[in-house]
Amino acid sequence: MSERKVLNKYYPPDFDPSKIPKLKLPKDRQYVVRLMAPFNMRCKTCGEYIYKGKKFNARKETVQNESYLGLPIFRFYIKCTRCLAEITFKTDPENTDYAMEHGATRNFQAEKLLEEEEKRLQKEREDEELNNPMKVLENRTKDSKLEMEVLENLQELKELNQRQAHVDFESMLQQYKDYEEQQKERELEEDEQETKTMLEQAQSRRLLQDSDSEDEDSASRPAKPFAKAKPTDILQEDSEPQAKKLKVESWERSIGKLSSKVKLSGLVTAKRKPVSSVANGADSGDAPPGAGAGSTSSPSGGAPLASVPKAGASSLSLLGAYSDSEDSKSD
Repeated sequence: MSERKVLNKYYPPDFDPSKIPKLKLPKDRQYVVRLMAPFNMRCKTCGEYIYKGKKFNARKETVQNESYLGLPIFRFYIKCTRCLAEITFKTDPENTDYAMEHGATRNFQAEKLLEEEEKRLQKEREDEELNNPMKVLENRTKDSKLEMEVLENLQELKELNQRQAHVDFESMLQQYKDYEEQQKERELEEDEQETKTMLEQAQSRRLLQDSDSEDEDSASRPAKPFAKAKPTDILQEDSEPQAKKLKVESWERSIGKLSSKVKLSGLVTAKRKPVSSVANGADSGDAPPGAGAGSTSSPSGGAPLASVPKAGASSLSLLGAYSDSEDSKSD
C-alpha cells in the first residue's frame, strides 16, 4: 500500500528526455475546466438569470492575436441552465475583471460603468488642458475651491467629534445603573406594602367571619343556666324535668323508694313476752308494748307477728319483716 502514494519514479541511467517525442497540439486547443460564473448575467435566448458563483463545466481556450502586456487572454464557453444556449466571456487583465462577449447580458455593473465614465472624463480633461492653458487655470481654481469646501467640512466634523469627546460615557452609564437600582428598590417597597395591606385585609375579613359565625352559633344554641349562687336556691325551683319525675315515680311504685338515709327501724323486732302476760294484757285491755299500728297477732292467738313495713319502707325493711317467721318461732 505504501507504493501507491510514491511521488518519485525510477529513471534508468541511460534516460534521455530529449529523445521523448513532443506532442504537436493545435494552438486553439480547448480544455474542459470547472469554474464559477464571475458575475450575474441573463441569457438573451430564454431570459434565464444566472447568478454569480454558479458552477459550470466550461471549455477554455486561448484567444488568438490578443494579449495584455504579454499576458494571454482566455475565453470560456458555458451553456445556459435552461435552454442550453452557448454563452461566452473572456478575461480582462487590464481591469482585473471578466468581459462578456455574446449569449448573455451582464447585470448589476453600475460600478463598472461609473468607473468607465470617470476614466472617460479624466481623459477628456487631459486632452483639453493639453492645448488650452486658460482651461488649466480654471480647473485648478475649481479644484482649490472644492478642496477648501472639503477642508471646511472636515473641520466641522472634527469639532463635532471634540464636542462628543467631552462626554463621559462611564459616568452616564453609572448614573443609569444607579437609577435602575433605585427604581428596583422602589418597586420592591411598593410590592411589600401591597402584600402587607392585602394580608391585613384578609385577616380583618377572617376575624369578621369568625365573629359572625360565633354570633350565629350562640343564637342557635340554647342559653346555658347560670350557676346557683346558694345551695338553697335549688329548693325554690324544680330542677328535674317532668320525664325524670315520671320515671322515679314508676320505680318507687314497683320496687320502693330509694333514699340516701338507710332506715334500720324495720330490722329491730319487738321483744317477745310470755303467753300468760300477753293474755293478761288482753284481758286487761292494755295493748302490748310492741303492738301498734304496724303489728298484728297470729291467727292462732299466739305471739304477735313482726311489724309490717309501711308503704314507703325500703327493701331492707322488707327483709326485716321476713325475719319473724314460723321457723324462727319453732326455734
